[in-house]
Amino acid sequence: MRTIGLRRMGPRDPAQRHRTATPLELLFDLVFVVAVGLAATNLHEIEAEGRLTSAVLSYGLVFFSIWWAWMNFTWFATSFDTDDWLYRVTTVVQMAGVLVLAAGVHAAMVEDDFTIGIIGYVLMRLALVGQWIRAAVSSTRYRRTAVRYAVGIVVVQVLWIVSLALPEGLWPFAAPFLVLGEVLVPVWAELGGRRHPVAHPAPGRAVLLVHADRPR
Repeated sequence: MRTIGLRRMGPRDPAQRHRTATPLELLFDLVFVVAVGLAATNLHEIEAEGRLTSAVLSYGLVFFSIWWAWMNFTWFATSFDTDDWLYRVTTVVQMAGVLVLAAGVHAAMVEDDFTIGIIGYVLMRLALVGQWIRAAVSSTRYRRTAVRYAVGIVVVQVLWIVSLALPEGLWPFAAPFLVLGEVLVPVWAELGGRRHPVAHPAPGRAVLLVHADRPR
């Protein structure tokens, strides 16, 4: 499928080795590092104020949203990566989403207002839905699995948006169930169809993200 410069999003060879990270992947990782760094800085400030429990809980949720969005896209890229213009645009949209999330880190961790953070997170996740839909259209072999990923992610994102309408006192109790929903999407998707192929990821991509949460 080479319509308007697009390529068929076929699966990678699971035996592929020695793949190096592309400049776009490195930029993608760097943007996520910025978000993790902001979360770590706010964690340190809240701890200094003596609000340890609040700091840990808010940081845990913020870090999960950043890490989960990063890991899911990185995992997808090890399986389906055309590197055409639409793939790159969708990746940039995800980077925009994490910047929106980063802009809401302070409000989330200090003021318990997760609105901006959720908007950024949902933007990232829906961009990934677009990638899964492309994979479903391009690969009949993995179509059922890709569709399940897309549907599962959309359902959970709708629930995140709906959660913004909950009373302030109820939202903290809903958040763990939404996190659980996110974690269960891959389980449901992989059990419902052919497991999507996972090639060896580009080495070293997780290093920056792992070390970014160390307060400076």
